[in-house]
Amino acid sequence: MIKDRCERRIIHGEAVDAARAVLKNYSQIEAKSELFKALSDPGRLQILIALANQEMCVCDLAALLGVSESAASHQMRILRAKNLVKNRRDGQVLYYRLVDDHVMELVDVARKHVNEMKYGELDA
Repeated sequence: MIKDRCERRIIHGEAVDAARAVLKNYSQIEAKSELFKALSDPGRLQILIALANQEMCVCDLAALLGVSESAASHQMRILRAKNLVKNRRDGQVLYYRLVDDHVMELVDVARKHVNEMKYGELDA
């Protein structure tokens, strides 16, 4: 028996129709998916967590992650394109910070979910 598949093929029309109705209320599914893709990289996630406490420049972020400034800058471009961070220039230094509190709310929800998985039933 396959655990992730029905033993009998039955389509529950009411359930499918209800799900379609819910999905109609969710606009920009692709944009939401892209947001989660941006959050899926461990380095970018570390950057967001670090920026929750203070703004930092690319040099600082590169040192934090142990990567080149070019690699850190590339990650910042991705995060900025997804509207997760913004920057400000102070002379020759470019500082980054989170766009708003929603960014850390997403990260915190993920942290809570992972913590619950450690103690809950994974195959329930």
